[in-house]
Amino acid sequence: MLQFFSHACTCDQKQATCGQEAESFKEQGNAYYIKKDYSEAFNYYTKAIDMCPKNASYYGNRAATLMMLSRHREALEDSQQAVRLDDTFMKGHLREGKCHLSLGNAMAASRCFHRVLELEPDNSQAQQEVKNADSVLEYEKMAELGFEKHDFRMVVFCMDRALESASACHRFKVLKAECLAMLGRYPEAQSVASDILRMDATNGDALYVRGLCLYYEDCIDKAVQFFVQALRMAPDHEKARLACRNAKALKAKKEDGNKAFKDGNYDAAYELYSEALTIDPNNIKTNAKLFCNRGTVGSKLKKIDQAIEDCTKAVKLDETYIKAYLRRAQCYMDKEEYDEAVRDYEKVYQTEKTKEHKHLLKNAQLELKKSKRKDYYKVLGVDKNATEDEIKKAYRKRALMHHPDRHSSASAEVQKEEEKKFKEVGEAFTVLSDPKKKSRYDSGHDMEDDTGNMGGEGWRSAGETVSREDWWASGPGNFFFQFG
Repeated sequence: MLQFFSHACTCDQKQATCGQEAESFKEQGNAYYIKKDYSEAFNYYTKAIDMCPKNASYYGNRAATLMMLSRHREALEDSQQAVRLDDTFMKGHLREGKCHLSLGNAMAASRCFHRVLELEPDNSQAQQEVKNADSVLEYEKMAELGFEKHDFRMVVFCMDRALESASACHRFKVLKAECLAMLGRYPEAQSVASDILRMDATNGDALYVRGLCLYYEDCIDKAVQFFVQALRMAPDHEKARLACRNAKALKAKKEDGNKAFKDGNYDAAYELYSEALTIDPNNIKTNAKLFCNRGTVGSKLKKIDQAIEDCTKAVKLDETYIKAYLRRAQCYMDKEEYDEAVRDYEKVYQTEKTKEHKHLLKNAQLELKKSKRKDYYKVLGVDKNATEDEIKKAYRKRALMHHPDRHSSASAEVQKEEEKKFKEVGEAFTVLSDPKKKSRYDSGHDMEDDTGNMGGEGWRSAGETVSREDWWASGPGNFFFQFG
């Protein structure tokens, strides 16, 4: 019997010694915590737990330290262990709730905070945390509704507000990153996703967002790699599966369209680019290129208006897309809509001040200036590349058509109009039949001062003194006509 009591005393002494040593470790942990040396505080609280694993306050203290180290999941485990050991441990419930909230589980957090209020109804911290949890729940609902309506700005706003309380919630961060990608804010989306992957390299959602950003930036091969990796981590990730399928289909259609274009099969290329445009309306950058490519095909097929429309769609999707501006400007040049062409070339030159772009702008400005003058080629009804003989034949035809003798019985108004046209015909022929004047005219010089009254001459209509044959042979510059 004496031996039994002696053994019991020894055990009690050991427990007392262990308790004292654990308390010493706890006190040292507290000291390091106050100094904000949380790593050392963690080590000493761990030693205290090892010495006395049934003490709820040691787990509570270590949970507080882990929270300061942003190790919220481990902190949650410690705080849960603390309240399992002592359900009346108010700080344990409070810390468990904070961990749940930081990790984005607002409902579980709210239950913990209400438990604190059961233990201590006037606890102002718990009262405030209940409000924070309710706010997070509300922002979650708003974000869900916003996502359904494709109001991605609203989702980003809600997630930013929710993350003020749920700073360690990967789910909220991934949703924000996905919506940033949908808004075309790829660097921000990539940054958020990368931060998650640094902490959790196997996060399928973050891998999906990285792939989504690359996909929307038209880096399709790299995007597919991330989608495949996301599916390895989360085989049931439907968004990654759909995005991967779209990326592969888009790449294949675009490449088929490019091949058809290079082979000169423009009708097929047009159809393939059109089909590619139906795959994913959200892929702005790739679709801008597809619209521009289809616009190029349209110009080859002489569908100039359609080509302009496609290029306009391209620049609406991507305002920095120089190639689309250049293609549209050329289409405007082909349509002789020089004001629009100059506007596009100015935009291009402001963005990229290259010699080529400067030359294109100057050429468009010259054509615009020329378009403001009388178009002598149109007056004669000939092409700008017409030969000397073609110009002479056209002149004779138009001069005969508008000669006053043909309209002598017409009204005064018609006679006046035909006289004006007759003068213009003579003026046009005088310039275009003279190589030097024609060269100056073609280079954009104003010919008004050079031409003078050269178009106002011809044969006499009353009391004709010159034969028509002599007039045709001499051209419009040697004789004049009078109205009787």
